Amino acid sequence: PNPTRETSNRRRHSNVMSTELIEIAELVTSWSASDEQVEAVVTSDRETEVRAYEGEIESLTVAESQGIGVRVIKDGRQGFAYAGTLEENELLEVLSEARDNASFASPDEFSGLAEPDGVESVSLDVYSDGVNSLATSKKIDYALELEKLTLATDKRISGIESSEYTDVVSESAIATSTGIRSYSKESGCCLMVYALAEEKGETQTGFGFSIGRNPDELDVAKAASDASDRATRMLGSTKPKSERLTVVLDPWVSAQFLQIVGSTLSAEMVLKGRSLFADRLGETVASPIISLVDDPTNPQAFTATETDGEGLATRRNVLIENGELKMFLHNVWTARKAASTSTGSAIRSYASTPGVGIQAISLKPGGRDPVDLISGIDNGILIQSVTGLHSGVNPISGDFSTGAEGLRISNGELSEPLREFTIGSTIQKMLKDVSEVGSDLEWLPMSSAGSTVVINELTVSGA
Repeated sequence: PNPTRETSNRRRHSNVMSTELIEIAELVTSWSASDEQVEAVVTSDRETEVRAYEGEIESLTVAESQGIGVRVIKDGRQGFAYAGTLEENELLEVLSEARDNASFASPDEFSGLAEPDGVESVSLDVYSDGVNSLATSKKIDYALELEKLTLATDKRISGIESSEYTDVVSESAIATSTGIRSYSKESGCCLMVYALAEEKGETQTGFGFSIGRNPDELDVAKAASDASDRATRMLGSTKPKSERLTVVLDPWVSAQFLQIVGSTLSAEMVLKGRSLFADRLGETVASPIISLVDDPTNPQAFTATETDGEGLATRRNVLIENGELKMFLHNVWTARKAASTSTGSAIRSYASTPGVGIQAISLKPGGRDPVDLISGIDNGILIQSVTGLHSGVNPISGDFSTGAEGLRISNGELSEPLREFTIGSTIQKMLKDVSEVGSDLEWLPMSSAGSTVVINELTVSGA
């Protein structure tokens, strides 16, 4: 789970438990009239964030938030309202406001709440009480230890930009007058550190992280070592010449590209005319080694969840199989408009109506590890980070250009560091030029997993 997920600005302590959440949602839907549909989404989150700096605690935040969102649909008109409180008098007010908003909405023949579709939800072990039971003092120790270990990894590490421990426990319940009842509870924690490396007046930065459902799963040493390695190996970096060559994306970078690709496979984007894959179902859109799956039922994904934002069971959706575009992701509204069925891909907060999006996307792993992949490349670049990717991609044309840094690959080995260059192409061409996917599938603190990905040829613009 992403520790920076959207929450209400109104925060107060709460002892709201799972049974209470679903009872509140059911209470609101019980007030529905016979000629309307009513949906209630109730959430309760508890978050901790500890930030260390120079051996001291720079900030400590322990916050709880809760809220309810209500949709009312009557005569094809949808109204929505929300509040950051679960007091009963406020619940009535939110329902009343949603009804009022519906009266001013334009009719939409595809409007309507989700109805049970017969797909059973998968039982997932995605909550650990370890996050709640760990004393705040121990959480502080994590942040302090991470900073201390990172500083000790290499004499060239001159400072720590930030050292953080964060965690979140999220609960949500959905009830509708159409028969939907669902509840989910998830936990996650994360260590993240940004290190500064300095040598001969030059400074470089690098990050490291560790994530888990339970604090016991966190690896402080690995997070510290990764940050140090990423920072120190960029010392002495130069700007490369412009050329076309083999590019290797490390897992962190490939995961970011997958999020871009996944967003364009949303039926919402397709219906809005903002997807480069519109009208291409059944076509070959990628290399035959590419199989792209969105599977929020995979418990290894830290965004795994049993139900989507409309209360339907999540499911494994194969988007691209052996290079062929198989399907788009749908929520209830897009499915009705496209004469299809929901893929359990509705995403939302309590303060928004349902959209459509990826939840846990990944590439089918290949059979070789990164070292083996790199050993077969005579001239290339390993990309370890990119900047401005989301703003640098045109979702309609597929064109992209993004700043990058990484390491030269010479005769099958990593060599000198490179910085201040851009990589550019189109998403379509990049997908078709993928020659290998590594065996190193890694779930990251985002809605996508990363793998080492080899792309035959990309344009590198430098000196």
